Amino acid sequence: MRPQSRQYEQLRGVLSEAEEPLTAREILTHLDGHEEFESAHRVATILGRWAEEGDVEVLHDSPYRYRLNN
Repeated sequence: MRPQSRQYEQLRGVLSEAEEPLTAREILTHLDGHEEFESAHRVATILGRWAEEGDVEVLHDSPYRYRLNN
């Protein structure tokens, strides 16, 4: 099941402006003030679901990093 599009679009906006892959915590920092993202875990969960669809690439570093598939 895909997460809400609005949440993904907010995350996508952060990733599209990033010059390099970001961690969930870094993305959360850019989303300061968005209450629906209460934790880095929530960000990672949403991006993980979209990665299953091929829209996001998960780099399995430590910590994981995320970038958009263009």
